[in-house]
Amino acid sequence: MPLTQEIAAFCSALRHGDLPAAALPFIRTGFTDCFATLVAGRHSEPARILHATLDPPAGESRLFVDQGTARAPEAAWLNATAAHALDYDDAAQKGHLSVVLVPAILAEADACGADGKAMASAYAAGYETWAELLWREADLYHNHSWHPTGVLGPLAAAMACASLRGLDAERTAAALSIAASQSAGLIANFGSMTKPYHAGRAAHAGVLAARLAERGMTASPDALEHPKGLMQGLSPRGRVDVAAPARIGREWRLSRDGVNVKKYPTCFASHRAVDGMLALLGERDWPAERIARVVVSISRRNKSTLRFERPDDTMQAKFSMQFAMAAAALARRCSLLELTDDFVRRDDVRAFMARVQVEPLDEEDTARPGEAPQDIVEVWTVDGLHARRAVDYVRGGPELPLLPGELFDKFSSCLAAGSFAGDARPLFDALMAVDDAPDTRTLYEHMGR
Repeated sequence: MPLTQEIAAFCSALRHGDLPAAALPFIRTGFTDCFATLVAGRHSEPARILHATLDPPAGESRLFVDQGTARAPEAAWLNATAAHALDYDDAAQKGHLSVVLVPAILAEADACGADGKAMASAYAAGYETWAELLWREADLYHNHSWHPTGVLGPLAAAMACASLRGLDAERTAAALSIAASQSAGLIANFGSMTKPYHAGRAAHAGVLAARLAERGMTASPDALEHPKGLMQGLSPRGRVDVAAPARIGREWRLSRDGVNVKKYPTCFASHRAVDGMLALLGERDWPAERIARVVVSISRRNKSTLRFERPDDTMQAKFSMQFAMAAAALARRCSLLELTDDFVRRDDVRAFMARVQVEPLDEEDTARPGEAPQDIVEVWTVDGLHARRAVDYVRGGPELPLLPGELFDKFSSCLAAGSFAGDARPLFDALMAVDDAPDTRTLYEHMGR
């Protein structure tokens, strides 16, 4: 069966009972963490500008959780942009998967009254679609300008929404092919407001593709695997395999790979090094003014992604290893409190950034393409002391998951950052049991409004 058709067949047939038990904790975490970052980012400039530009009429779906309504495509667009605005949402499959899927699913679930089991199945359909397409590509999209969140997100969201709306295999395939013509997202726009727009546009494209297909819009049945199709068009060096039998439905990547919950509101490429720096300082308690030099060794791909050596504002600071190290040294953390323009522009922050050097590592972890086997942080003090820390796994990933209390702490801090006045605990508990929800209304009832 051709690739486009095989993915569509899997997604259209998927039901909650098919999900492996090991996938459910990751789905619940994805919904919970994304909801938190949506609230935290709802007053951000990208969300504000997009909302003012679209000026959407009232509709069937919640907007920014508790700020009116919009039609589902616009709600998904705005909510996903807000949820990615702080770059604090989870990472998976070389991109930001939940931030595309969850806003699209919640918007459509509002519209069609879907229950939590259908929402969980939709998330799994989107995740497995994204993972299926990613493994077929031998090279890294990041190395050829493409942001996976923007280029694979529309397809994943389309499959989630097709699943949620109960489309048959033929119309699900049409939705996938329609979404393929809406794929876009450039690495060059990292550090600007357009990066969160990638996520918003992907969520919007997925909702729209499923709705168009449901109403009968046609598309090529081989838009993914055709020689002039999406996969060949995206492929950095033309080494994409569109002929191999699909693994989707046979190997559950969601159970194996899960999601990486971000401890820090910066690019995920900086996180192992931040873990290492904080660990070193926790052991030695060296004041920032005693630190003469910091050298961070990371993969060449990650070094190119962290492109701003001297960031001018918070959008750029999220993509700066120099800033991440300065925040860790000066504040002994890297949190939303440090992600302000005033902090980025402080004299001591800028002076410390000048003492941070980033070195590329060419050895690649065979199990984690684009990553070095370890990220290494080395620190020298003004009086000649030296410390080194190599970090294998990031805190918040499947190998070193956040503790339940740590996830709730992040959740509650995000709600506070978004000026949410309700009680965080019942909402957190409801989201962590999202697959048991009768509908989205029962989730929103816990907002205390």
